[in-house]
Amino acid sequence: MKPENIILVRHGQSKGNVDRNVFEYTPDYSLHLTELGKAQAIEAGKSIKTLIGNTDPVQFYVSPFWRTRETYKGIIKGMYEENPNRPPSEYYEDPRIREQEWGHYRNLSDTEEIETEREEYGHFYYRFPDGESCADVYDRVSSFFNTMHRDFEKPDFAKNAVVVSHGMTIRLFLMRWFHYSSEKFEEIANPKNCEHFVLKLNHYTNKYELQTPLRKHEVKHKYQFNWNAE
Repeated sequence: MKPENIILVRHGQSKGNVDRNVFEYTPDYSLHLTELGKAQAIEAGKSIKTLIGNTDPVQFYVSPFWRTRETYKGIIKGMYEENPNRPPSEYYEDPRIREQEWGHYRNLSDTEEIETEREEYGHFYYRFPDGESCADVYDRVSSFFNTMHRDFEKPDFAKNAVVVSHGMTIRLFLMRWFHYSSEKFEEIANPKNCEHFVLKLNHYTNKYELQTPLRKHEVKHKYQFNWNAE
């Protein structure tokens, strides 16, 4: 049974979002939320509860990074703080929806140089040294879809599914789901911390429609394919 809503949530503010120097000595996967990030997660839970109610089970798909786990905990708290007899919710952790890998420990000057190079090359195809390109993340998100679609075939599947992941991964999820071109993907801005996108099932077409407006940002590289060229 397809869920009524698929909700994609970026994690709350992490320590890496406020101090990029932490990447020099802390693995990316082990970064915690800040106090603001924890509060953002609770507020996201309240917002999701307003959207779907708090009487039906929810299927959660969560990245194994610590900041996404903590965001999940905050969402649960926000959704059910006024309902101690909450319905059972399923938690499924999947590393395929983890953050794009930037390589291992890195200093701030190297990061700034890499980001400049990526802006000039193009986000989708640029591969970080010892890390991933967005195209690599696209492939593992595509594999994750196989799990989701098998789950959707279960007759007792939850009426709502929530994916707690990362900004770039969520953008690639949308690209894969709606078959965006790489150019359109690059125009989409990253979601803010704990911002969420809602995909709602249209029962007439049996397809999902994006309910959340997409913000855009400036594409800074010069490589734009001209379909009108001879």
